[in-house]
Amino acid sequence: MNDPRRAEFGNFLRSRREKLTPKAVGLAAGRRRRTAGLRREEVAELAGIGVDWYIRLEQGRSVNPSASTIEALARALRLSKAEHAHLKALVRDADRKPFVREDVPVHLRKLVEGLNQPAYITGRRWDVLAWNAAADEIFGFSGLAEPERNTLLLVLCTPHARKLFGAGWKEQARRMVAQFRATHDLWAGDPAFVDLIDRLNRGSREFQSFWAAHDVRGPAAGQKLLEHPKKGRLRLQYASFQANDDPALKLTIYDTQM
Repeated sequence: MNDPRRAEFGNFLRSRREKLTPKAVGLAAGRRRRTAGLRREEVAELAGIGVDWYIRLEQGRSVNPSASTIEALARALRLSKAEHAHLKALVRDADRKPFVREDVPVHLRKLVEGLNQPAYITGRRWDVLAWNAAADEIFGFSGLAEPERNTLLLVLCTPHARKLFGAGWKEQARRMVAQFRATHDLWAGDPAFVDLIDRLNRGSREFQSFWAAHDVRGPAAGQKLLEHPKKGRLRLQYASFQANDDPALKLTIYDTQM
């Protein structure tokens, strides 16, 4: 059987190809096209590789593209920096153990709990593993059962989050899905990630369209505007940091501005 990561590699190539127009890459539109985007042979020509070889890549076959091929595909498909990094990550050694929910070291948990600013720690699957009282007041982590303490499930599948993010909910959800895509594809086929995607599909109609777009974004600091039922309007500046104790752990800290 094909490696699920290879399948995601092929899906990603196809999704980027279908979003490009001939005009965007300097090609004549030519005769009427039956499908959106570029043809496979056009991408192969732009990348300087054989059509059959490109088709095998897009089909998720067990082939190993070289670094130069990845670079050529990134140029041909006009990939962003985050998309290019994602493509390279998908062809690295896929030998990994099954996913296991992470543990937060005691000293790191106490550090988070002692912060005045809202803060929480998530793992690779975006499960919320530790948080402080200030974050709990805003997001309500303690009111969720442990299997539901996941930032994707919270934002995409709960009425509370939709009200909290108000008019900005859709853009926030789309951004989160695109960022999670970069992690998910590296764990494609793992039961824990398959289960999460299934729950998101069942819990959010919008998730299905966001996921099908196959967009990829890298992590970045930013701002969230919330409409809290008790605190009123909150403008939050946030940034995330990788823990030295375990690179799988991510600390997110907010600065609240009323």
